[in-house]
Amino acid sequence: MKKLARATIAGVSMLAIAAPAFAQSAVKQVQDSDFVAAQADLAKIIALQPNTGKAKNVILFVGDGMSIPTITAARIFEGQQKGVDGESNKLSFEALLPYVALSKTYTHDSQVADSAPTATAMVTGVKSVNGTIGVTQAVKYKDCASVKGAEATTIFEQAEAVGLSTGVVSTARITHATPAATYAKIANRDIENDSQLTDADKAGGCKDIAAQLVDWPAGNGFEVILGGGRSNFMLKEQADPEAADKTGARTDGRDLVKEWQAKYNDGAYVWNKAEFDAIDPAKTGHLFGLFERSHMQYETDREKDKAGEPSLAEMTSKAIDVLSTNPEGYVLMVEAGRIDHAHHAGNAYRALQDTVALSDAVKAAYDKVNPEETLIIVTADHSHVFSIAGYPKRNNPILGIAGTADDKKPYTTLGYMNGPGAKVDEPRADLTNVDTQDPDFLQQALVPLGESETHAGDDVAILAQGPWAHLFQGIVEQNLIYHVIAKATDIAAKPAK
Repeated sequence: MKKLARATIAGVSMLAIAAPAFAQSAVKQVQDSDFVAAQADLAKIIALQPNTGKAKNVILFVGDGMSIPTITAARIFEGQQKGVDGESNKLSFEALLPYVALSKTYTHDSQVADSAPTATAMVTGVKSVNGTIGVTQAVKYKDCASVKGAEATTIFEQAEAVGLSTGVVSTARITHATPAATYAKIANRDIENDSQLTDADKAGGCKDIAAQLVDWPAGNGFEVILGGGRSNFMLKEQADPEAADKTGARTDGRDLVKEWQAKYNDGAYVWNKAEFDAIDPAKTGHLFGLFERSHMQYETDREKDKAGEPSLAEMTSKAIDVLSTNPEGYVLMVEAGRIDHAHHAGNAYRALQDTVALSDAVKAAYDKVNPEETLIIVTADHSHVFSIAGYPKRNNPILGIAGTADDKKPYTTLGYMNGPGAKVDEPRADLTNVDTQDPDFLQQALVPLGESETHAGDDVAILAQGPWAHLFQGIVEQNLIYHVIAKATDIAAKPAK
């Protein structure tokens, strides 16, 4: 019965609620394969019944920069990698999560958002200011003194207060904007370690993001922290364990890894794949993993990592195993942070591969939980200026050539409005003899922007299943995500522990 939760069929046969039958004489295409498939899809939709139970667990998946074209292209990319029809393929979250809405990603001060206020919106329920984390619209960007009185309480702080376990997993630095939104309050998202604090920041009362994580006062702290960003927790005198010629970044004398270890008798700190694999969730009350000095590897490059890194799916599975030891339940954020970075680089291959890795993580989570009592949400913080264009034939490689332009040169199906794929005062490159499916190929762009393509302002998708997932419908404000989670968990009504 576990798998029925995706459609919650309340004891009613699928045949009894099947889509209407069509007389052969009235509708001539009833034997067409697409027609038959659509009838089956309709029957599944008719069978859906809202789940209004209480959510014991919540898992919020964030594909950083996962625009709707990214989902479409990744769907085709995954299918073609598997040797099946890409266009009709489904990523795991498309197949498993039946409720869908569109999320409006603008912020309090900007048409086009960055990851800091959008993540804040999802975990606090308010729209804030670009470049700031964990604060309301009352804050002033880069004005540390303005944070006081503008702090916003996160769903993770609420969860800890009522005895739920909490976790944050990311392939980016754990001090980066999206994961940091679960715990930090700061007027400048770039202050990830103390060496980035100015005298004015210090005078204004700013504390760097890494220190805020280790000093986080909510409950007994995160039960799971897994990601990158090791240098922000290490002293500048400390050699990195994976790269002896590199050191930490901290100048304040605080070895934050050591401080974290001292806080928890049941804690385990890991920095490589072997240590991660050796963790016994039944014996680990707190797990802290930092697998890179900065961001973790792209999924495409992960197997080449010197010390080894777990995949996003493996980190998600381990996080659930640790968090599930709490009978009260948990709230977990899982971020595929490097979709965004690949798009900024104009590198569609790695963006799509990391989107597929997110799909794998969603499937791993779904298979571990009871979906009747777990609210699973998959969304993005913002989009990118990434497009699918031309008139390529069905089953044409998604990373391939779509056609020939008026300049007599081939152009690819995938491209960017701006970014490093365009060069100032240079004509568009001729792709005739270029392998556009190479992982290192950078898609062409229209507007030259040096090393980094920009975010875009279009809506992104929200897909969900579980208790109260049906509240995601229509076109909604991004900060509604927090309010649905709060409703599903009834967290405000829980007594403090």
